[in-house]
Amino acid sequence: MSAHSIRVLIVDDHPMVAEGIQSILESYPDIEVVCTLGTGQEAVDQVADLSPDVILMDLNMPGLGGLSATEMILERLPETRILILSMHDSPEYISTALNHGAKGYVLKDVPTDEIKQAIDAVMRGEQYLCTGASGSLQPKQDSAREALTGREQTILLELAQGKSNKEVAQTLEISVRTVETHRKNIKRKLGISSTAGLTRYALEHGVLQGTSPGF
Repeated sequence: MSAHSIRVLIVDDHPMVAEGIQSILESYPDIEVVCTLGTGQEAVDQVADLSPDVILMDLNMPGLGGLSATEMILERLPETRILILSMHDSPEYISTALNHGAKGYVLKDVPTDEIKQAIDAVMRGEQYLCTGASGSLQPKQDSAREALTGREQTILLELAQGKSNKEVAQTLEISVRTVETHRKNIKRKLGISSTAGLTRYALEHGVLQGTSPGF
């Protein structure tokens, strides 16, 4: 292995997918797959010890999802480059991932060499969107509305899944008071007064896409 190998961590809850990606990447002499993990929480817990240059992060995983894991990892290790590797091409989902700090978004049905291209691009400090992801992004019709921050989008996702303020606080390792403050700001920005309204907004804008086990 080259002294300048790119250290890659794969985070995906489907073993066959993770093994397939690992097999592809290990065919390149400048790539070292340091580990494959099945949950976002495992990635958060082990990222400091594994010291990857690039993380390939799935979105829909049991427990801590890819968006929350991305945010938590970047809060602790901001230099880490995270590439979302997902089946979902919802424009809202892609935008949300980028707003959370992901350096790129690649759909799982891309040609195998495009994953390597994406890794090389983010290692150069560039953002990478595969053709399918780039084509899905359209100007927002509600662009005049005050945008949610990355943290607010994370909390919206958690709340829309029916979690209480206390459960969200425990998941994101923040105080209940902080969750309450963000919740008020989210409702104000979106013009929504109820939790049911937040859930409906999340569904209509693709925020909850991929949270069902059927996806």
